[in-house]
This record gives sequence, structure tokens and C-alpha cells, in this order.
Amino acid sequence: MSDLTLQPVNPDSIKVACATCNLRELCLPMGLTKEELERVNNVVTNRRTVKRGSSLFRVGDKFFSLYAIRTGIFKTCVGSEDGREQVTGFQMAGEIIGLDGIVNDHHTCDAVALEDAEVCVMPLDRIEELAREVTALQRHVHKIMSREIVREHGVMLLLGSMRAEERLAAFLLNLVQRLHIRGFSPSELVLRMSREEIGSYLGLKIETVSRAFSKFAEEGLIEVKQRHVRILNADALTRLVNHSECR
Repeated sequence: MSDLTLQPVNPDSIKVACATCNLRELCLPMGLTKEELERVNNVVTNRRTVKRGSSLFRVGDKFFSLYAIRTGIFKTCVGSEDGREQVTGFQMAGEIIGLDGIVNDHHTCDAVALEDAEVCVMPLDRIEELAREVTALQRHVHKIMSREIVREHGVMLLLGSMRAEERLAAFLLNLVQRLHIRGFSPSELVLRMSREEIGSYLGLKIETVSRAFSKFAEEGLIEVKQRHVRILNADALTRLVNHSECR
């Protein structure tokens, strides 16, 4: 079973948290009336804290809820046929996790916290009930699902047509862009995932990932100090990715 700590939440505190969240549009539709906002706020039943290395949910767990990540970063992963872990994605604050469970009412992957994290729990039955009455919420749920489909297509392109260095460049640019939207630096990031986890996600061996990092550093594209990465030449990384897409 998932290793979770439940924390009941006063609805008023939820409203404050949503109102001050710099990515509230990812969890709440825009343009809601005060009454509609109150009803959407009440969809969140509680918050859960997940310690680093613990699971929010595992493969086979019964699906009940979607989760809005308030703090922290998660990885989603599945077991490969040879027993190895295959990382399928990295999710961070402001993003929705758990959509995999909608298909057959059971989760099809593990969601593991890469650092101490907190999520808001949104039961799907309550979301569906309210979405039938609040059109903006229904559109927003569809938008979230569409965004996940687009992300999956991006991963397929990444793994299907790019060389190792191009994959890593696209990964770093995507990660720093997502963090920048959340108010962090546009050029610096701390990697919460290991080189091995990055390699699993990108379809590369850990040695290949390390060589690509080293080459980028030698060419002055990035500066690396353990898990801290500073992008020195984003344009060059972008050209590398665009060159792949034009082939």
C-alpha cells in the first residue's frame, strides 16, 4: 500500500492556498464565480504528505482520486519485463498526477516522491459530479487530459528521433522552463532525480547521460556542480534540439 500521512484541511485554508498559488490555473479554472469557486474548493477533501522515497500510489492500487501537487517532485515509473525500473515521467508542484488510473480504475504506475512532498486529494467522483454543473471545470479537466496526451507525444518524439545529447538538451530545457513558470530561476536548477533516473526516462545508459553532461560542460553550455546545474548557453541547447526536429 502507499505510504501516506493524512492531514485534514479546513476549506478556508484551501481557498487561501489556491488564491496565492502562482500556478492556480493548473488546478482551478479561470473566471469562476464566487459560488463556483467555493464549490470547486470543496472538492479537495484533504491533503497528504509524502516523504522522500515513499509512494503516493503504486501499480494495481485502486483508483479513487486525482492529486494536485502542492510541493515537491514525483517520478512515475513501471517495472520492465527484465525487472528494471522504467521512469515514465517527472511531475512537480502545480501539476496533476494520477490520470493513469482513469482507464481501468486501477493505477498503472508507481508515483514516488523524489523529495518531501504534499498533494491535494481530489476524488474523481466529486470532480465529475461538479463538472456536469460547472462548465468551466469540465473544460479544465479536458485541458489537463489533453496536456498529458501532448506530453506523451513529446516523449515519443524524444525517444524515437533524437540522439543522446539532443535528448538531454531537450530534457534540461523543458525542466528549467517548467521551474521558471513556477517562479524559479530561468537558468539554474537542482536535479532532484539521479543520473540513473534521467537515463531511464530518456532511454539512455547512465554512462551515456554522464558523458553528455560532461560534454555540455566542456563546451561551455552548462555548469555542473553535483546536482546543481546552471545553463550558460540556452540558445545552443535549443539549436541542438531544433536541429533534431528538422532532420
